Amino acid sequence: MATQIARDDDECPFCQIANNQTDTEILTRDGELLCFRDAKPGAGHHYLVITTTHIGDCKALRAHHIPTVERMAEMGRGALEKNKVRDLTDIRLGFHVPPFSSVPHLHLHALAPASKMNESSQRRYGPRSHWFITVEEALTQLRTRGRIK
Repeated sequence: MATQIARDDDECPFCQIANNQTDTEILTRDGELLCFRDAKPGAGHHYLVITTTHIGDCKALRAHHIPTVERMAEMGRGALEKNKVRDLTDIRLGFHVPPFSSVPHLHLHALAPASKMNESSQRRYGPRSHWFITVEEALTQLRTRGRIK
């Protein structure tokens, strides 16, 4: 099964964050999700939204995860708004596609302003990246195929 509850002894760094085992500043948290700043930002604003339950990566998502993905996107947009990002048309919300995930725990990247990302960030998170799938693309695949290819 692709989902497990985060455990205290889990070696996953994002499970450790979810279990309050690090000094990572949590910006927003609810029972299912939490948001914090990316340690290696790819834009002026770069936040990660993770699930408190361990889900391996975006390829582990199935149609029943659609509400979770929608809530992750909502939390990511909210973090950007809370941090004074005014132009929500100039953002990138999405997931790295394995094997290009740095941490094997589902995490949504919320970046802004997308138009000011440097060349390296454009390769990793930009519209022509082979490594990044937007929330819209992920939701379309989940709705039509029931999973992400």
